[in-house]
Amino acid sequence: MATATSTPPAQPRAQLIHIEVDRRLGHEWDEWNGKPLPAGGDFSAPPGLFFRYAALTIALASGLVALLLYLVGPRLAALSPAVPRALWSVLGAAVVLTWAWLGLAAGSFYSGRNLLPERLLERGPFLQVMNYTSLVARLFGRRDWVEHAAIDIYNTLFIRRGRKVGKGELLVLIPRCLSKQALDGVLEIAGRYEVPVFVATRGQLARRVIRERRPRAVMAVACERDMMTGLRDVAGKLPVLGLTMQLPNGPCRDATIDLSQMESWVQGLVGVGRSPK
Repeated sequence: MATATSTPPAQPRAQLIHIEVDRRLGHEWDEWNGKPLPAGGDFSAPPGLFFRYAALTIALASGLVALLLYLVGPRLAALSPAVPRALWSVLGAAVVLTWAWLGLAAGSFYSGRNLLPERLLERGPFLQVMNYTSLVARLFGRRDWVEHAAIDIYNTLFIRRGRKVGKGELLVLIPRCLSKQALDGVLEIAGRYEVPVFVATRGQLARRVIRERRPRAVMAVACERDMMTGLRDVAGKLPVLGLTMQLPNGPCRDATIDLSQMESWVQGLVGVGRSPK
């Protein structure tokens, strides 16, 4: 006589909410020539790459301002000799403070202890330095690698704060270009921890969702280029963790992510399981 077998309960899945976006998908990849991306679309890079380009960015910016001041100095001196002297003093002080900040930022990352409050580090000047460094990296064809390194540093500094939120206070934003396997994995993880998932890119409507949901933290999934824009737009106002994707089939199609990293971060933020890496 046959015996009935019980079936295991289905794993919970998060509700997937789509948002129509206010810009063309793939905007940051307009110049892509259709050829395979380097390393299969994996732009992993050591953190030191960002710090080297950040130092180059500060040096170039300081040099350009100094050159401009040198050129207009005689005209300013004709008005008052004190004007150029004051401007050179201001420039010197700004340069010293900027280099000191970069040293503290690097020290914070490598020492394992944040040496500045978040408003003076990852949610403050770091966002601006990250943006300008990206512009310089484009000139050398290293944009995506430098951006990846910058995002890794930002995430590390963020996680060390030990921030905790409730299950309903974390919001996950994902793009439309995830592969089916990656999307299924995201929904399973979000379902286990009762975290809402929204399909959206940066833009007015995504920001509207954040305003309406009023989360205490956001976990965003995006490529390096979109992540940089999102961090610049949101991270100064709201804590954001950024999980970058791999692009094996080129941008905006069948992207993959590290699901174990995502689950570790979700566990850490909602205060269950092990701490985030």
